[in-house]
Amino acid sequence: MARYVRRVIDDLLDELQPLLRATALYGPRGVGKTETARRRAQSVLALDLLDDVARLRADPTLLTTLPGPLLVDEWQRWPEAWDRVRRAVDAVSDRGRFLLTGSSAPRGVAVHSGAGRIVGMRMRPMSLLERGVGVPTVSLGAMLEGIAEIGGETDVVLGDYVEEIVGSGLPAVRREPSPRLRRAALDTYLTDIVQREFAEHGYPVRRPEALRAWLAAYAAATSSTAKYGEILDAATPNQGDKPAKATTLTYRDALSGLWLLDPTPAWMPVGSHLSRLSQTAKHQLADPALAARLMNLDAQAMLRGRDGSGSARDGTMLAALFESLVTLDVQVYAQLREAEVHHLRDWNGRREIDLVVTGVGGRVVALEVKLVATPDDHDVRHLLWLRDQLGDELADMAVITTGRHAYRRRDGVAVVPAALLGP
Repeated sequence: MARYVRRVIDDLLDELQPLLRATALYGPRGVGKTETARRRAQSVLALDLLDDVARLRADPTLLTTLPGPLLVDEWQRWPEAWDRVRRAVDAVSDRGRFLLTGSSAPRGVAVHSGAGRIVGMRMRPMSLLERGVGVPTVSLGAMLEGIAEIGGETDVVLGDYVEEIVGSGLPAVRREPSPRLRRAALDTYLTDIVQREFAEHGYPVRRPEALRAWLAAYAAATSSTAKYGEILDAATPNQGDKPAKATTLTYRDALSGLWLLDPTPAWMPVGSHLSRLSQTAKHQLADPALAARLMNLDAQAMLRGRDGSGSARDGTMLAALFESLVTLDVQVYAQLREAEVHHLRDWNGRREIDLVVTGVGGRVVALEVKLVATPDDHDVRHLLWLRDQLGDELADMAVITTGRHAYRRRDGVAVVPAALLGP
């Protein structure tokens, strides 16, 4: 068996799961939910196994008699299990007894929300920290408190980040020993989503090739706020027989239910004097490697585009996918710190900030993501503008880069290589 790699969410589970009556881990298939939960469970009901489903159907008291903590794995395979766990929570007084893993219930299946009984936590693909890429020296949590020490050095450079973009944060894909095998694993993953998982969740696909084209167009919109109509047009150029808008919204709903979309919502600060902000989310797939594979981009293609010897599209996509990689990291770290991640864009696009992290008490950390080693004054102008708007509400601000050194500029903006950022 492969050695278990501790995840950032393990720290959160260590703190909260023993105190909660029931904890649910959500996330895309292959992200590591079952592996993480099994390490905390004494008993397992795996509902992707017919025998375990039959046992639970025949004897619902298993939920209260099996030694705890009890993991109900892949609960969506038999959605009634969710409601049975919800009722079992009321029947026992033990805390930390129930763990559930899976995705959302299939379309058309009604299940209770679980509010007040089952606390959900999203599990994302592996961050750079979890992959062992660099040793973080700058804490996002400390930045939210306004006490971050900015310093450190890394050997991780642009080429390493590109390899991480295409290498995936899905543990099973990462374990493949060569780039070709990782690409094959990602292809199989995507094919399985289109041909099997959509149907299992109540979304039969009449034209798999149209869905795959839409996914590729969505991938090309990574780190942008493109409208869904624009994504559809990109997926079906010069075609009169386009999928209906309702069909593409179905794609979105199904992918959301499978936790494959991880859009960054727009920041809409309550009670702030900031106004005329866009309310459009920024598009992100759960794993930048999926986006790169959908566009048939490998590390060499993106680096050629970056140095001008390839297409401008590949170079532009490298910047977008680097932002996606950093966004994944920040989402993972922010969850541990009880923080939320948004982006800021004014209505006409004149001012944009890639990531706005808001913590408990309303403290704000603003982050720009730049595909440069050393940012200049132009790269930090929107951060300085936001500081003027927020004053003391802005706990810290930084540019996340591909450079080697973390330091603070004279204007107060921190410069932090992506590999040096941690929880």
